[in-house]
Amino acid sequence: MFLAFLNEFDPDLKETFLEKLRVLWTHGSTGLEGNTLTLGETHAVLSQGLTISGKPLSHHLEVVGHSRAIDLVYALCQGGRPVVADDLFALHRAVQTEVVVDIYQPVGAWKAEPNSAAVVLDGKVATNDTYALPRDVPALMGDWLERLNEFLTTDPGTFDGIAGFAWLHAAFVRIHPFADGNGRMARLVANLPALRAGLPPVLIPLERRADYIELLARWQIAAGRPKPGEPLVADSSEYEAFTAFCREVTRGVEDLIAETLQCQEARRRES
Repeated sequence: MFLAFLNEFDPDLKETFLEKLRVLWTHGSTGLEGNTLTLGETHAVLSQGLTISGKPLSHHLEVVGHSRAIDLVYALCQGGRPVVADDLFALHRAVQTEVVVDIYQPVGAWKAEPNSAAVVLDGKVATNDTYALPRDVPALMGDWLERLNEFLTTDPGTFDGIAGFAWLHAAFVRIHPFADGNGRMARLVANLPALRAGLPPVLIPLERRADYIELLARWQIAAGRPKPGEPLVADSSEYEAFTAFCREVTRGVEDLIAETLQCQEARRRES
């Protein structure tokens, strides 16, 4: 079922679509975290291995690492086995390409110190200090992985990929299990069930960055700090708003699919 939505494409168009998807996914997800490479520069780095003058080396490494992480996600989709913590650690090592020798900022392991973020809400700078405490992360991520694997075994014919993405993404960033890279990780792993079910991934467009950050922050602050034994996600107006946002932004990939289908139809009319 993996990438079944591409089955009707000719082999070369399928390959081209996947290349375009990789560039869009990588550029958008790294850009949401402050990467300055343009879409064209991201494509040049990934397709030709170019170094862009005037841009930080770390930004080049970020897009290469994210691209490698997409390959790991695809492998997990095709593996047919449950996803475990070690899989997340491997993804984190791919995403976190900048090596920081600091026991308090481990790479490929759960966070060792609390983390928080500044956010602008209603014209004021606020602190989002609702992420899980380090001591609670293993238990909370155990619950998250259990739900992920439930989604992975859901009948593809009935699975709502966008609802699954919203739940997994929201719960992941609410826990904030790593010292850094949580956003990029969430946008990767939350797409696992949809991809395994044959559906396209949900991509958050860079131009919707402000809406995306605000919606998540409002929900996290309203929900409060997660604690073991309590639901990771509960229905609320804030969560419904984030889910609606996820449904809205799927149009980008849908347009990409439609564009490829039009190309294929035009080719077949000419042949």
